Amino acid sequence: MRIVQVHPQADWILLIIAEDGRIGSFDVAPYLQYEAFEPLRRPEEFTKVVNGGYFIEWDCGADLSADTIEARWQVVEDATAELAS
Repeated sequence: MRIVQVHPQADWILLIIAEDGRIGSFDVAPYLQYEAFEPLRRPEEFTKVVNGGYFIEWDCGADLSADTIEARWQVVEDATAELAS
């Protein structure tokens, strides 16, 4: 999966738009227990997410691969299903 857009939302949720048109939400909250993600507990740091295409990252060094996101996100709109119809 290639990420084309990432938008931080309330409660440590990211709205992700994939290159194939799928739109989904990804909950970062379970990762906040890990040392690398601790700075993201502050909402002002969480909102500074940067899209790298095949990963997302923050200034603190925390990052998530597109594969990790794809494995655990909740798809809310799937344009690929419409194309297959």
